[in-house]
This record gives sequence, C-alpha cells and structure tokens, in this order.
Amino acid sequence: MPVIRTRHLCAVAAALALTVTAPATAASAAPDAAALREVLFVGNNWDGTADVIRSSGDFAKIGRINVIPDKDQRMAEINADPIKWIYFMAIRNSVGEGHDQFVDDMYSTPDGSSVVVSRPSFADVVSIDLATGAINWRFPVSGYRSDHMAVSPDGKRVAVSASTSNTVHVLDIVSGKELGKFATGDKPHENIFTQDGKYIYNMGIGDVNTQTDAPWLDWTKGNRYITVVDATTYQRVKVIDMRQRLDAIGLTDYSDAVRPAVFSPDESKLYFQVSFFNGLFEYDLATDKIVRTKTLPKNPATSDDRTTFVNDSRHHGISMSPDGRKLCVAGTMDDYATVVDRATLQEGPLVTAAKPYWATVSGDGKSCVVSESGTDQVTAIDFATGQKQVSVPVGDHPQRVRLGHVESDWTSPAGG
Repeated sequence: MPVIRTRHLCAVAAALALTVTAPATAASAAPDAAALREVLFVGNNWDGTADVIRSSGDFAKIGRINVIPDKDQRMAEINADPIKWIYFMAIRNSVGEGHDQFVDDMYSTPDGSSVVVSRPSFADVVSIDLATGAINWRFPVSGYRSDHMAVSPDGKRVAVSASTSNTVHVLDIVSGKELGKFATGDKPHENIFTQDGKYIYNMGIGDVNTQTDAPWLDWTKGNRYITVVDATTYQRVKVIDMRQRLDAIGLTDYSDAVRPAVFSPDESKLYFQVSFFNGLFEYDLATDKIVRTKTLPKNPATSDDRTTFVNDSRHHGISMSPDGRKLCVAGTMDDYATVVDRATLQEGPLVTAAKPYWATVSGDGKSCVVSESGTDQVTAIDFATGQKQVSVPVGDHPQRVRLGHVESDWTSPAGG
C-alpha cells in the first residue's frame, strides 16, 4: 500500500475513533405458554455469547448461545475492505474499550425458536436458530455499526439503530425482511415501541466518544433529540428536543442526550437518564415539560472528570416495576444499583454493583435485574425492599438483558 494511502487511512481511523457511538424490555409474545418457557437472555458483549437464565426465582443458568458462529466469514470480509476494517478497529478502540462488540441487544421470536441479535462490530442483525445454533438470516445495517433494538408488542417486528448512519431499520423478526426505516438524530441509541404498537420512540445520543465533555462544549456532541415515528408508515410524527426543556428549568449545563428511558404504565410520563448525570428526569407528555428531577448519590470513589465516564454515561439503565410504583436505576460509574420510589423519588439502599450497564424486570415482576459488566454477573434486586436477592455468573461484559422465550425443553445447541 502506498505511504500516502496508509497515512490517509490512519488519519481516518483516528477521526472515527472519536465519533463512533456507544452502546443504552419488552418480552417477545408467546402464542402457546404451555409449549414455551420464559427466560432472560443476557448478552455478553465481549464474548459474543448470550447466556439464557431463569426469568425469576434463583435466576439459574439454563444454557448459552454462540451469537457469532460466522465470525471467520465476517472477519474475512472486514479484513478485505479497508473502510470496514477502519470502523471495526475504531469500535474496538473506542466504545469497545479495547474489545470487540459482538452482541448489543437480543429478542426471541414469538414461537421461541430463534433469537435475533444486533452485533455492533459486524454492523448487522442476525437470527439464530435456538435448536441448532445456525444463522437463519442476516441483515447488514446501513453504515458500520448496529446498536440497541426494540420489539413490537406483538413480537413480530424488531427495530434496530444503525448508529453511524443515523437510521433505524424495522425488520420482520421471522424473515429478516426490512419493513421500513426512518431517519433519526445523531447516533441513534434506545428504541421504544408504545404499548399499542402505534409509535416508535428513538433517542439520538450524539457523539459520546469525544473528549469535548465540558458543559460549554456540549454543542459539539451533535443533534440529540427524541424522534417519534408512526410505526406503520415510519413517517416522523414529532421531535422532542430536551435541550429546550432542560433550559426551561434552569439546567443549561446538563446534557440533552437521552439515554435509557422507560414509560409509566399509562404512558403519560417518561423517565429518562442523560449523559454525565447521576440521576433521572420525569417528563410529562401531555404538558411537554420536565416536571421532576432526581439527583442520586455520588460514589466518593468516582472521579468527577467527565472524560473518565464510559461513553459519557454516568448512569445507564432504568426500568419500572409492572405496577408503576418503583423505578430501578443502574448507577454505572458509581458502582451501585438502587430502587427508587416513583411517588417520592426517594432512593432505597444502594446495592453495590460493578459497572452495572442495564436494568430490566424479572418475569414475575418482583425483581429488578441489572447486568454487572465489571464482574461478569447479573444481580437481582427486590422491588419491594430494595435489597439484593442473588447474583449469577455470566459471560464477559454482560450488557443488555431481555425477557424472551425458548421451547419448554430447550438446551444449549452444540457449540453454544
């Protein structure tokens, strides 16, 4: 390769390392409860595996799936394409913290026969047969990185963020066929379907891998807003820019990059986290205003240097109990998780957790389940008491945890 070409590619790689975005729970519908078993899928991002554990009780491990059975083929393609290779290495050295990102998100199909997985480093979504471990279909996303997904209430469609092309693709979960797509803000991240399946909310979080983290440089992070689209036509319905809402309550120095979020049961309120902030906001959809702010405790051992926060996310992970009375928050950089009373916004005990990266709800609705990416385990916390119940070892760097289904007699496929 000529020297000029090499220098050009190195320069591009350096630039991309600053711009590739970060990685943020509905369960797939089960048509025949007697034939299926509800489980939790735990995506081990750096392993390229997904552990399958019980959805409640002791959360014991049931099996494991290899979500990169085609790794050799994918790597051959990447190594043969200089641009793909540059992005692959940029993901490894930025959002991957020196590791490849092989599984970000996953949902099972309604019949429990397959699991659909977004694979950031391979810029795709694949469906994996849970019986054989083989790939049913593969959908390469636009751009060079896939990210968070969401499944429709009926379990038939899956929306995936393509973070470098500012696009969300909506796919048929069984066939992998693209049903539609829509444009978003910069670096689309979290996706949420409304309960009636009529709308999709997407959160654009902007550039979270730059070092321009000081409040006065916030404008360099890009266009960050919530895009709301019609889930049938995929046409934009509205845009919600939290910059204006934060400024209105005097929080001009707070980031407007909406990270994980969760609706109240009646969908009148949205609770969300933003970059750099150890806390959460309550947004009223009817009045279009942020009505409450909750600042959660800081860990004295956590540096206040924003450039040390992983992908700008001081806290990353929020869920709500089915009755709407309790919130559960993953205090990522502060190394704890806590249950928050929704009425008073008073936090409960701070449960020690090593870089918790996600929070979801157990199958029986009694527990909050957080992924501890720093110690490779998931931990269940009782919504009623706020106390830790159990921790279960999983694979390397667990992130997303999703409810789903497998066949009642399922065991790990060969090579899983």
